[in-house]
Amino acid sequence: MIRIVIADDHTIMREGLKRILDGAPDIDIVGEAVDGFDVLNHIRQGGFDLLLLDLSMPGRSGVELIRQIKSEAPKLAILILTMHEEEQYAVRAIRAGAQGYLTKESAGTQLLGAIRRVAAGRPYISTEVAEQLALNIMMPNESLLHKQLSDREFEVFSLLVAGKSITDIANGLHLSVKTVSTHKTRIMQKMGMNSLSEMVQYAVAHRLLSPFKT
Repeated sequence: MIRIVIADDHTIMREGLKRILDGAPDIDIVGEAVDGFDVLNHIRQGGFDLLLLDLSMPGRSGVELIRQIKSEAPKLAILILTMHEEEQYAVRAIRAGAQGYLTKESAGTQLLGAIRRVAAGRPYISTEVAEQLALNIMMPNESLLHKQLSDREFEVFSLLVAGKSITDIANGLHLSVKTVSTHKTRIMQKMGMNSLSEMVQYAVAHRLLSPFKT
């Protein structure tokens, strides 16, 4: 039996996932989490085998949350279920410790197989993500500007180009407005840009513009 905790801040999404999984005789949903702090509480209580994790939730989220989970529960399997289709998000999640990466659009047909594969200790990633991981190993110094950003900077960058204000980002990530402003300044310095418009144009050109939930 694969014991699962579902982590997603949208009730409709959690209910939909439960309907997909209810008919599987080898899967038992033992908990739900609505934000990053709730996820960490489940991690510390234990009692499950796989975390089905949304990449964008209130509180601690994204790659930083994956890293903390792996530091506290290194053997726990993590399958990312996200709106982000771009390979760069998947690459960062996999490098942080996730074993699988699945878009919500594909969940209806691929979720059960992905869970069973990840629970068995095998990776579940698309061909495109595997290719990007290989390219990162072969060409670690590739000059794409966004690859110079830290994981937190990349998260802030993604939110900025998706139209979030500095205040919204601060509230969503539980950071101060000053800290987010500092991240924005560093992002622009690292990427050699002078405006948010330039950042958005870059994100569109490199397929980094994904919808973030409100």
